[in-house]
Amino acid sequence: MRVVIQKVKSASVAVNEKIISSINQGLMILVGISPSDTEEDAKRLSNKIVKLRLFEDHSNPPETAATQKWMGKPWAKSVSDDSKFSILAVSQFTLYGTIKKGTKPDFHKAAKGVEAKILYDFFLQQLKNAIGEERVKDGEFGAMMDVSLVNEGPITIIWDTNDPTI
Repeated sequence: MRVVIQKVKSASVAVNEKIISSINQGLMILVGISPSDTEEDAKRLSNKIVKLRLFEDHSNPPETAATQKWMGKPWAKSVSDDSKFSILAVSQFTLYGTIKKGTKPDFHKAAKGVEAKILYDFFLQQLKNAIGEERVKDGEFGAMMDVSLVNEGPITIIWDTNDPTI
């Protein structure tokens, strides 16, 4: 599974110009699934995401003068540490697109619709089990979506469960 994780002040997804999901502060996650991905990958990825420390701890001051620009202790909290943080996940097969030949993207490395949807739904359920159903939102699988976000930082992390170099 390949993800782009973005720390956001807010994010939303619209389908046919109607907002179907939105969050305030938290994580916006674009999720790509390959044919080789498994439920074990989804479990490992969801566990990593909910524990990923991308947020400041506003109850503690920064430790050094070099971090005084932060409003609190940086890299101290995860989405699971505070109920004000939410997750908005969006399926995105294009994360497995390649452009090695020509100028038209090739998506053969992405899982096909039915298999991808099953694993994506499993992944969402793992997130919900970890931080609560009400704090995990998603887009509409397979739909043409308009995704809006205000990236905070900006902080963007890319991770692939099948690539040990990332």
